[in-house]
Amino acid sequence: MVHVYNCHPFASQQIVQAEQEPGLVCCGGGVLFVESAGGCKIEAFQLEAEGCPLICRYATMGTVQSILHSEIGDYLVTIEEKNNVTYLRTYTNWRYQVAEKTRVGVRLLGHFLRGSSMRGAPKEQMEIIEIPLFERPLCVACCGVTGDLLVGCPKSLVLFSLKRQALNDKLSILDFERCLILHLPGLSPQQVAICAGYIALQAELEVLVVKLERLPGSAPTQMSADKKSQDHCLVPKDMITGAEHNNEIEVRKEGLAGHLDQDDFFIFPKHQELLGDRAKDCGVKVSLEWTGMESEARGILAITYILYRRFAPDFFQGCTVEDTRLHSLQFHPVFTSNQEVCAEGGRGVEPTCVFCFFSLPNTGYMYSVRGGVEMVSVYQYPEKAQQAVLTDLFLHIITKNALQCFSVRCSAVAARAEDPYIDTTMKACPPITMEVCALRIQLFIGLKALCHDRHHIVLLTAADVETREDTERAARRNLFDKRDCHLALPYYKMSGLSVTEVISRNRCLSSSPCGYGKGFLFFLKHSLYEETMEELTEETANEVLDIFGVAEPSQLPHVIASPSMVRASPDSGLAHLERLESIGAPSVPLTLSKAALALRMGDLQLYRQHMDRHTEMLQVYGFIEEHKLLLHGRGHTVVPTPLAHHLRDSQEGLLVAAMVALHENNKVKLDEADLFFQKLCGNLSGPQGGPQLLVDFWEALLMASSQEAVIQELLFRLTSVYIDRVTRRDSQGMKPLKTADDLINSCSHYGVPYPWVSILTPDHFSIIQDHQEDLQKLQSLLCGPTLDVSSILPLLEQLPDGDNAGLSVHLLCATKLDRHESSIERLLDRCPQAIIPYANHELQNNKMTLWWQKLFPELCERTRAAGGENTILLSALKETLVVVAMELNPLEFLDLLPDDGTAHFFLPHLLECSQRNLMT
Repeated sequence: MVHVYNCHPFASQQIVQAEQEPGLVCCGGGVLFVESAGGCKIEAFQLEAEGCPLICRYATMGTVQSILHSEIGDYLVTIEEKNNVTYLRTYTNWRYQVAEKTRVGVRLLGHFLRGSSMRGAPKEQMEIIEIPLFERPLCVACCGVTGDLLVGCPKSLVLFSLKRQALNDKLSILDFERCLILHLPGLSPQQVAICAGYIALQAELEVLVVKLERLPGSAPTQMSADKKSQDHCLVPKDMITGAEHNNEIEVRKEGLAGHLDQDDFFIFPKHQELLGDRAKDCGVKVSLEWTGMESEARGILAITYILYRRFAPDFFQGCTVEDTRLHSLQFHPVFTSNQEVCAEGGRGVEPTCVFCFFSLPNTGYMYSVRGGVEMVSVYQYPEKAQQAVLTDLFLHIITKNALQCFSVRCSAVAARAEDPYIDTTMKACPPITMEVCALRIQLFIGLKALCHDRHHIVLLTAADVETREDTERAARRNLFDKRDCHLALPYYKMSGLSVTEVISRNRCLSSSPCGYGKGFLFFLKHSLYEETMEELTEETANEVLDIFGVAEPSQLPHVIASPSMVRASPDSGLAHLERLESIGAPSVPLTLSKAALALRMGDLQLYRQHMDRHTEMLQVYGFIEEHKLLLHGRGHTVVPTPLAHHLRDSQEGLLVAAMVALHENNKVKLDEADLFFQKLCGNLSGPQGGPQLLVDFWEALLMASSQEAVIQELLFRLTSVYIDRVTRRDSQGMKPLKTADDLINSCSHYGVPYPWVSILTPDHFSIIQDHQEDLQKLQSLLCGPTLDVSSILPLLEQLPDGDNAGLSVHLLCATKLDRHESSIERLLDRCPQAIIPYANHELQNNKMTLWWQKLFPELCERTRAAGGENTILLSALKETLVVVAMELNPLEFLDLLPDDGTAHFFLPHLLECSQRNLMT
């Protein structure tokens, strides 16, 4: 089972501007190489830099048929054709071509290794190395560990080792030595791969993986071949004769292609998978011919068969040869330690794991081949894949019109190879058999090639144009006006043209019978709605209005609201909208757009006429449909529109309601709305803690929002503002849209102030009127059910408790934190008339014992200290005795009485307690 997740594995997209139409591409070392100009020029681009700038370009000696880059040695290898002859060439020191006129040296393979020396001073120049071969090169591969070069020929594989010769401290020369030939009787490779001694070859229906190993001892061995093949597996003297090769080829062809028996039946080989030691029974006899320098060790190379896989089409199931055509053979090494490139041109460490990947059109296979071979993952594609590439993080495949990404298990295999006991109570690693996941399918048009380097995926696309006449080139850009018009978008972006230039190129289509293509219109709408378009001139903006007025008039209200159209003529826009309204029912966004244009024209009477056509509630819905009527930009670039500025001064309630609706409908984020109001009110003098209109927005959003995270954020912001205003008592504020009573009646997060709070700060409390509202709102939040008091404790440090306003806030917070005893003491010290309302409200249920454990002793002591003259304390003590007599039995009541000779004061309450006890 494959789980599909719609995750986007790419952080950004860049378009590489090639000088001419690209043909072949490859990448490596942070560089993209593009073959162009009919296959005779190569351009190099810097992948890591913004915009992928050009590094250099240079001509090749023939028409490039294959191109590959090796990061080790930083060289480029090509298969080229000229005058019907195929050549294999490498381009080294190609970075010297930045100047484009730097001289180029051409030489044969091994020029420096054979003892020749450079005449004259060392030259900083690009070197083209000709590599002669006995057979025509079919395919090439470079080792990602050593930089060695493997060439696939019709009957053999030729291995060239990379050599580096330092000429001075700054200049070194690369060269290659042909060191080994692997003879392959009856097997013609279509793709090859090499990595850390592992060699893989792919034929039409077969994959073979072997490993070259140096064994101790002097006797040449071949671990998977019989004695006959061992007799001629090494030096040129022991080369297998051509006749022997031909015989084995014929036998293999007969075995693979099937045969015709007496009843005219064709017999085809079946699917076969041979792993490890069993792979030597595959029937492919690989023999070695050592061609290296005589001074190097000989006779200790051996071949170990690792993997053999054969596929055969099942014609009875409707399969064809195309359904089993292999592609995308590659090795992928994974390192778990330092993998920096050494000065000698290779990596300093061996890879921890080596993976071999190859693919059928509908299925991909990944094997781990180092330290034992095993299949890791099988990938089932939803449609036929043209090419695949394996990376550390993902498997990427391309189909005709889509890029698809799958998860891989390379890291899990490497982690377990590094630490077999990784699964502990402290850490764990996913099992390598865990199911793979399809992460995303991204649509493109005409995908042709795919390559990978580090964290970059490079795609080559080319649309298939069906028209034959060159005079219809303009129409070719709109081939996607029939179906899937959105697929034209990346190609308009890849063109590197501005929107104005694209409009100019499509201008000729306005008079054609088919009109503008859907692909062009989709691009235009996307650029307008996503605000990726530059600000258009008045002429171009008016032309855009004309385009949509003819092609899609229903989109005009949204087009006019785009920030790119601010220079469009309001008269022209209003005329288009009047025409649209005359052919259909008026919509609210259309009316709001006409009002915005009337405002730009300075016609306030016409503006009011349009605004009065709909209620404010309907206008809020209209702003939801087109929020760019109020604000442009995103993130830190949010800017209020002229309509928003006018609503600030005339209908601030509508503006706040509209912004709340936009937030709740995911049109703007909270931080964007904050910035919007700050910029909108930046030129107005407002109270401390932010513009009043912003505070009004927070209060309105608190009433509407159901998101817990947003609610807590708003509670903290509002509490901070209220505390700041009460502390500063600055009266330069605007009148709020909602009073404290309004919020208490309409918002569940605001509670009715407790009775004892009203005694501390009555309505006629001596505080500036503007901030009487702020105090009441703060008290209401603290009396409500939602605010977490512990989150605002740092804010209380700026609020003194010297007056009753500050005292009420501090007592509310202390009570919410269950600090009732200290609150009782502070109330008795500062406002004893509020103690009984406080006790009646707060000392209930599990806090009831505080009546006689804390309040009663405190009142007795303070009344005695006042000599019984404090009527407020006496009244509070009597009311406390009533509660105590109701809750305790007579003996408990007697234990509470003081022994100072004032028992007569308590006798009536003791009598009441006894009578109640007798009755119960």
